[in-house]
Amino acid sequence: MQSPAVHTYVALALHVGGRMRVEHRGEFELRAGHLHLIPAGDAHRVLSASHAEVWGIGFCRTCLDPARYGDLLAPLDRVRRGASPVVDLPAARQAYVLDLLREIEREQQAASALPVVSESLLALVLAEVVRASGSVGAAPAQRPSMVAEALAVIEARCLGPLSLKEVAEAVRRTPAHVTTAVKQATGRTVVAWIVEGRLAEARRRLLATDEYVDVIAERVGYADPSHFVRLFRRHHGVTPAAWRAQHRRAQRPDPG
Repeated sequence: MQSPAVHTYVALALHVGGRMRVEHRGEFELRAGHLHLIPAGDAHRVLSASHAEVWGIGFCRTCLDPARYGDLLAPLDRVRRGASPVVDLPAARQAYVLDLLREIEREQQAASALPVVSESLLALVLAEVVRASGSVGAAPAQRPSMVAEALAVIEARCLGPLSLKEVAEAVRRTPAHVTTAVKQATGRTVVAWIVEGRLAEARRRLLATDEYVDVIAERVGYADPSHFVRLFRRHHGVTPAAWRAQHRRAQRPDPG
């Protein structure tokens, strides 16, 4: 049996064939038409599978503007609060959602990929999830764990001033208790999750905008641009400016 996986991004997995038994906030069986919603930081694993065919995507929750995408992210918020992570798509919509997932994959692999296109396609997928999920006010199946609450706080607030102490205060625990519990459940500390969310949004802005690096630093929670540059280099091996140049060159279509 494989060890549980924990992603730093949100994962959506559409099952289009076969059967798969998974462990994620309990055990359940997935079959064609089921969409599995996996918030960042949620441990999950496959227990068994038979001829399973799955299409999936991952995306940065922090990188989506809550003012624009809040309603579309409601099903994921409910999973965080303890609702079932499985959505049963209507048969009439399954082929459409699969086409959207395939188009997202093609767009992300294209030499001239445009982030705004992938984001627009993702919004259409999330809209289908909302429609298939039923009432936004549906009651959760269980009380959310303290770790889930802490990760939700980080997702919502990591682009502003946020410390371990403030996360602990938000979930009504001591800093030592919170960081130990989060590390045991996800393999990462609270501070590491804050940094991950900030750097993910920084990478998005480096590709999607022409903002100066010091502006991006401020927008992702770092008042000191030099600290941001050092942190970015530590995680990616190059400065933000060099990372932007490398990835923009890779996106340019071949003139030949």
